[in-house]
Amino acid sequence: MLDKDLKLPFYAKAAILLIGLFALLIILYVAQGIIVPFIFAIIIAILLNPIVNFFTKLKINRLFAIIITLFLTFLIFAGFGLLFISQLDRFGESWPLLVEKFNGLINQIITEGSNFYGYDPQKIHEWITKSLSELLNTSTAIIGKTLVTLGSALIILFLIPVYVFMILFYQPILVEFIHKLFGIVHKKEVTEIVSETKTVVQRYLFGLVIETIIVAILDASALFILGIEYAILIGIIGALLNLIPYIGGLVAVAIPMMVALVTKTSPIYAIYVLIAYYIIQLIDNNYIVPKIVASKVKINALFSILAVIAGNALWGIPGMFLSIPLLAIIKLICDRIEPLKPWGFLLGDTMPPILKIKPLLQKIKDKQYHVIGRKKTR
Repeated sequence: MLDKDLKLPFYAKAAILLIGLFALLIILYVAQGIIVPFIFAIIIAILLNPIVNFFTKLKINRLFAIIITLFLTFLIFAGFGLLFISQLDRFGESWPLLVEKFNGLINQIITEGSNFYGYDPQKIHEWITKSLSELLNTSTAIIGKTLVTLGSALIILFLIPVYVFMILFYQPILVEFIHKLFGIVHKKEVTEIVSETKTVVQRYLFGLVIETIIVAILDASALFILGIEYAILIGIIGALLNLIPYIGGLVAVAIPMMVALVTKTSPIYAIYVLIAYYIIQLIDNNYIVPKIVASKVKINALFSILAVIAGNALWGIPGMFLSIPLLAIIKLICDRIEPLKPWGFLLGDTMPPILKIKPLLQKIKDKQYHVIGRKKTR
């Protein structure tokens, strides 16, 4: 009796699956301080692995190849960080003036709107003042939480390079572990899946990096041509937000439009910014993503939005940025394992041919008439 396979009914299997999924989500949420930096490190290690392999082909010891790669990566990130901080510092110096102009714009809108609709502008100003004071009172606790989050983020920034170094150094052990996990019988299939998935993931992530750089250049160039202040800073922020599908694009265009409304004498510049960003989005969606990011890893809009919302609920802002790359990696793995191919198809955006109901019904009716006719002839 014990040797026979235990067959469970469908509801029991579904209950076990839901309980396992719930337990996994709790573990991911509770251990996010360990898991999030580790996932970032895995993604960075996948990106840097071809560079390490390039140095090892030049007869450089693997340890020194990893150190050189990490040092070059550090220089790139340091240069990007200095540029971003310099722009942020310039933005901070002008912040009081921007706030003053924004308040003046809001007051003007309130006055004109209240005159048009017949409301008392004084009551509207009193309501806004009261709301701001309540917001300031409640924001003291938020500031404390933000400082704690910032401190943990700094710790994560120090941990990620260590994780990346360890993953790159122990890569042969990790790959061999995957082979041993699935046994010698499936070694060939596992090797093909691992190599194919690694190659496609590398191309996909590298494509995302190139896409972010191109979009940042396009955004900053468009804002610079329109004469919008802080063009480089806003362009970089917009390119990073572009990694968050749908939601990020809306926030990315809202920021320069608000800056244009505050800094420019005419509101028409905000419309120009909207048009410019719309053109850039068309270029990104129709040329950059299909040609550079690789169209094989497209995720449909439904699961993209669900992944972003779930990532935000689970890990906050880092989860929003990690959601799409992780979902793309899951789709790639599903596409290369036969039993999981339906799930990969569900995550993708390949539309199946639409079943035409009327011809199908007509065929059924013809078949029924044919069967009835045969019975009558008998």
